[in-house]
Amino acid sequence: MLKHAVIPFLVGAGLLASAPFATAATNLVFCSEGSPAGFDPGQYTTGTDFDASAETMFNRLTQFERGGTAVIPGLATKWDISDDGLTYTFHLREGVKFHTTPYFKPTREFNADDVLFTFNRMINKDDPFRKAYPTEFPYFTDMGMDTNITKIDKVDDHTVKFTLKEVDAAFIQNLAMSFASVQSAEYAAQLLKDGKAADINQKPIGTGPFVFKSYQKDSNIRYTGNKDYWKPEDVKIDNLIFAITTDPSVRIQKLKKNECQVTLFPRPADLKALKEDKSLKMPDQAGFNLGYIAYNVMDKVKGSNEANPLADLRVRQALDMAVNKPQIIDSVYQGAGQLAVNAMPPTQWSYDTTIKDAKYDPEKAKQLLKEAGVKEGTEIVLWAMPVQRPYNPNAKLMAEMLQSDWAKIGLKVKITSYEWGEYIKRSKGGENQAMIIGWSGDNGDPDNWLNVLFGCDSLSGNNFSKWCDKKFDGLVKEAKRTTDQGKRTELYKQAQHVLKDAVPMTPIAHSTVYQPMRANVQDFKISPFGLNSFYGVSVSK
Repeated sequence: MLKHAVIPFLVGAGLLASAPFATAATNLVFCSEGSPAGFDPGQYTTGTDFDASAETMFNRLTQFERGGTAVIPGLATKWDISDDGLTYTFHLREGVKFHTTPYFKPTREFNADDVLFTFNRMINKDDPFRKAYPTEFPYFTDMGMDTNITKIDKVDDHTVKFTLKEVDAAFIQNLAMSFASVQSAEYAAQLLKDGKAADINQKPIGTGPFVFKSYQKDSNIRYTGNKDYWKPEDVKIDNLIFAITTDPSVRIQKLKKNECQVTLFPRPADLKALKEDKSLKMPDQAGFNLGYIAYNVMDKVKGSNEANPLADLRVRQALDMAVNKPQIIDSVYQGAGQLAVNAMPPTQWSYDTTIKDAKYDPEKAKQLLKEAGVKEGTEIVLWAMPVQRPYNPNAKLMAEMLQSDWAKIGLKVKITSYEWGEYIKRSKGGENQAMIIGWSGDNGDPDNWLNVLFGCDSLSGNNFSKWCDKKFDGLVKEAKRTTDQGKRTELYKQAQHVLKDAVPMTPIAHSTVYQPMRANVQDFKISPFGLNSFYGVSVSK
């Protein structure tokens, strides 16, 4: 545990004693909830990883405005779209510098070569760098971008042209997402030459507002403000520190002691006291998120020789109608959650209000299990997340309540968990049976919910249910290929009905997002996408 220091905003010897700055420097400590799996944004899909990488050290061609969903220029100052919607020409920002660190000193500024390297590595499995450091890019492939981008041309040093196979109505929004962070081709070439390609994930180099200094797993990440940032007014912090603190009560204790200035995911039980503390402030907003149960529909769960009862629709229907959602929302969310019916929040355009939940009916659930040949006492393994997320403040408690709900219909529920990175990795591999998970929207487009979470292209990524329905998949793909929002809405509504009928998941809640911070933190914006960004943020003395 970090110790309280005398100098304001400095946190214990473990974090800042060796930091080379004067006491007049502006420092901010963020009590984060977990350790990132790495710092190469293209490899990951969780906010924990993106906060520590994409939101601090990188930029994208397009970016979302702070605290909003509007797309604004990033490393591209403007872009042109052809009349047929298949060609995007990006005009790149000049004068942008990559980070200088003890392990890399750039000899040139950002240019088209960096864009080509970034995306060609994700597209081409035979790319020399990818062969030297084999990895997957789940977001990129989940959205079909690896097959839809047919080529990327360097027009000149500051102009890049993307050619698509089919129209992608969300292409500009997708490029603003964290996974599309632009890497340095020059740094990659150095790593390749030195035989250290994997360092791209441990010793990051970007163009963003903060420069990587060090990382101690399960302890802290240190960054310094980028004095050469292309938008200098966004860098108001000299030293940014992520104090990795998995226990929510400890995070709040540190915040109250001024050992950190911003934190996240307070327990619902702590909200009243936090709101009453005059040394703190706690902005909040309706969450653009969803907490849900994913049911693995495969005939056999990976690693098991036993038949998977959840492959039977009747079993999934039984589990779904046996969940007492109001009780879960009362106990887990404690007034800070809205009951979820659909696979995306009601604030997402194209949400179908005609879809209704199955009635809570344990007796009918028992009958369905009997029809499916599931004997009383059959064991179901339920995975529970080890960390808090914007969409779920207490997965352990939720799992215990589900265990009780499903026991009432004759099932024996075994609760298990893993470290967060392992939890995601194993579930993407299909090792889960039923699991508690969730999602915060990334770009304001329905495709980011329906396709990314349940599309056939996402089976090795965020489709934790391993559910691939050709009718559903055809609808969401057709919706993505048209720019007519009215037509897209109708297609997405049809897809939502197909999904609801197949029950690959049980939606539980949309949670309200609260962001506790010290009263002297200025201009922090809550992201609708569940991310934490510190550019533009300052701390008054």
